[in-house]
Amino acid sequence: MTDKGLDMKFEIVVIPVADVDRAKEFYARLGWRLDADFAADDYRVIQFTPPGSGCSVIFGRNVTAAAPGSAQGLYLIVSDIEAARAELADRGVGVSETFHPEGDVYTGPDEPYLFGRVRVGGRDPEARSYRSFAAFSDPDGNGWLLQEITARLPGRVSADDTLFSSSSELAAALRRAAEAHGEHEKRNGGQHDENWPDWYAEYIVREQAGKELPL
Repeated sequence: MTDKGLDMKFEIVVIPVADVDRAKEFYARLGWRLDADFAADDYRVIQFTPPGSGCSVIFGRNVTAAAPGSAQGLYLIVSDIEAARAELADRGVGVSETFHPEGDVYTGPDEPYLFGRVRVGGRDPEARSYRSFAAFSDPDGNGWLLQEITARLPGRVSADDTLFSSSSELAAALRRAAEAHGEHEKRNGGQHDENWPDWYAEYIVREQAGKELPL
């Protein structure tokens, strides 16, 4: 056993639905992977996994006693909030406009996922990680949130665990690195940096690990 202790990987979230086939059609339309559809006389279990996710959802008949639609604040982390929102809209999903939290006014229990802040339309004006959202619900009213995270807070990710779950996620990181590297070259007299691959790699690793970014 290593110093970090035994791995405990979060695997499943159970969501309560009233109409199993309707829910199955909805989550398939999202483009999520269907992992299982098992049925017996008194139960049915369906499992879907979002693209790039290590955690899945299950629903079905006699899976949970929770009221249909009672699962709220289910987070889906994305690297580009506008691209993710556009993809859902293209799939015919009713997704909100992009918004961000602002201020410290408590808005009540209906929006606990905003950490008690006021919802303001549009992406975070400073493009800060963790601060831009969009929301949608499944046919039963279970509430999902898209949250844009481009750089983790310090300590959230080990530098040894830098990875990407899709080519689009890696491409977004490369674009951010390219923009930052352009500023780096300007600060150094506009000279071409022949070691740009090393600089990109250092930038991306530090960004994911929540460390100070190179200049």
